[in-house]
Amino acid sequence: MLRLLLVYCSFFFCVTALSAEGADRLEELGWIENVRIFPGEIELGAKLDTGADHCSLHASDIDYFQQGKDRYVRFTIRNRKGEEITLERKVHRYASIRRVEGGKHHRPVVQLFLCLGSKLMKVDVNLADRSQLAYPMLIGRSFLAGNITVDSSKTYSKDPRCSLP
Repeated sequence: MLRLLLVYCSFFFCVTALSAEGADRLEELGWIENVRIFPGEIELGAKLDTGADHCSLHASDIDYFQQGKDRYVRFTIRNRKGEEITLERKVHRYASIRRVEGGKHHRPVVQLFLCLGSKLMKVDVNLADRSQLAYPMLIGRSFLAGNITVDSSKTYSKDPRCSLP
């Protein structure tokens, strides 16, 4: 049975956390873990970063389109096993990212369910080119706060074990 654990809203985003019955305490995970993404149920390596505000996902083949008055984005996710999925999601908003060399870059933000360990949350995820980085997903405080403690001495400590309600 799933219970609503946390609803956290700020000016830019709102997150809902769900957890299995009895798993409502902070879960300890390593700084690198596998994350399962819904829809699609694909697993990716993810860096858990307490210094990052939000979650970021490597996406390729990004294509925008309209459905009625709403803007959507189609994108592909690939993992190290060669598995890939193509998703279509409504653009929830755009994130303005400051570049090191100056100026700003705008990224589309979509809502996805993410599973880390036993924690399942619907969270805002910005789509980015992370091809030059070691892990295709970055999990920030919008997921971690109130749900996960990060033990920097551990990696791949728990497999994602969630399913959608």
